[in-house]
Amino acid sequence: MFLRFLLVLFLVTPVSGQDKISGQDKKFPTFEEIEKRYGSEVEIHLDQPYAGNSNPRQMLDFYLPKKRADDKPLPVVVAIHGGAWRGGDRKGTSGVAAYASTGNYAGVAVGYRLSDEVKWPAQIHDCKAVIRWIRGHAKEFNLDADHIGVQGSSAGGHLTSLLCLTGDITELEGSVGEFTQLSSRIACAVNYCGPSDMTVPLMQGEAALKDDPAVTGLIGGSLKVKLDAAKAASPITYVRAGTPPLMIVHGTLDQRVNYSHAVTLDAALKKVGAPSTLIEVTGSGHGIQGGQELSDRVRQFFDLHLRGVKAEISDKPIPVQTSTSPQKQDK
Repeated sequence: MFLRFLLVLFLVTPVSGQDKISGQDKKFPTFEEIEKRYGSEVEIHLDQPYAGNSNPRQMLDFYLPKKRADDKPLPVVVAIHGGAWRGGDRKGTSGVAAYASTGNYAGVAVGYRLSDEVKWPAQIHDCKAVIRWIRGHAKEFNLDADHIGVQGSSAGGHLTSLLCLTGDITELEGSVGEFTQLSSRIACAVNYCGPSDMTVPLMQGEAALKDDPAVTGLIGGSLKVKLDAAKAASPITYVRAGTPPLMIVHGTLDQRVNYSHAVTLDAALKKVGAPSTLIEVTGSGHGIQGGQELSDRVRQFFDLHLRGVKAEISDKPIPVQTSTSPQKQDK
């Protein structure tokens, strides 16, 4: 029952206070807090450098089950934090350790350089370097390099979609880390409320009449000046047949990233025959309140594409759940 609670808590609350696209940093869990929550079932390896330097942003947290379900190589679930590309922290996605606690997965929480340090495309270069780091250490930790899934919320959802759609796009690979010869392709992804087209407004009303500061901060200038960069940073740009399965989870009342971003990306993928599942959370804002139903669907999605566990995953809308408050959890 406790394990089930942990999975529900993480899967249905990907956008916590510190992970909003607003970029407002909150209090992140300490090592002691993570150890208290997961230490009895999970090996915790924090602050692992993947770029060959000591930049604290270019590090990852790695979670392995203390007791594996079997001797097979472990598939990996990777979590990317939100925060407007200018805030947030990988400690805010420590809930990915819940996957490792099942004995069926390894978990990785990604740190990446923010827009106050470097501009696009450094952020996707870092995320791709993490995927290559996992592949580079697969034999050492008995990981299944062919079954890596990624999930992220808000700005992290944007980077998650990009990883899913650009696994073999040379221009976005970068040269970060020691495993540049390895692939950054992933097996599947779950994008929670991330933007899909950086050339159009993220918000509505008067806010849509001017450039979004989060976007201009990422690309290094106004859309008028940096339109090519905005296009290059848009997941919609890379839609084509043959991409890995993508689940898009979005609230219909999202005031920070308009629900239309989810609808547009899903439609574009389906038009070219690429596998896409849109989960509408009816009545939810920028923060997912899908309850047990959403938790089950996400679990089924990863189990299907990373472990081969057959499942029929519903794409019916999920009404907002008011019994939990995701904005106050996982801080």
